[in-house]
Amino acid sequence: MRNIKIVIEKHSDGFVAYPLGVKGVVVGEGDTYEEALADVRSALKFHAETFGSEALEGQAPVLEAFLTEAAVEIKWLGFRLMPQSEGRKSTQCIGIPGRPRKRTHFDGSK
Repeated sequence: MRNIKIVIEKHSDGFVAYPLGVKGVVVGEGDTYEEALADVRSALKFHAETFGSEALEGQAPVLEAFLTEAAVEIKWLGFRLMPQSEGRKSTQCIGIPGRPRKRTHFDGSK
């Protein structure tokens, strides 16, 4: 048996739990804290049975976990498909600050 640090998040529609220091993606959920914890324990057991115990032991154990909040600037880099012209698919760059809008075809032509 190995002790694994598990993060449990409370959301408006329930709880989500995930372990730290495990290879792969393991997630549990539930309507309560206890249900989410039980679900992630079950998911960890399944993960170890499927991928071997190395999946749980592959990394050094997490000694401490810290929770912080940080501001992150996100620039939206959106693209939308434009109507085909002359049989070529094209995109138009939109929403990129500081860049002129230009039309570029998938085949590299303009």
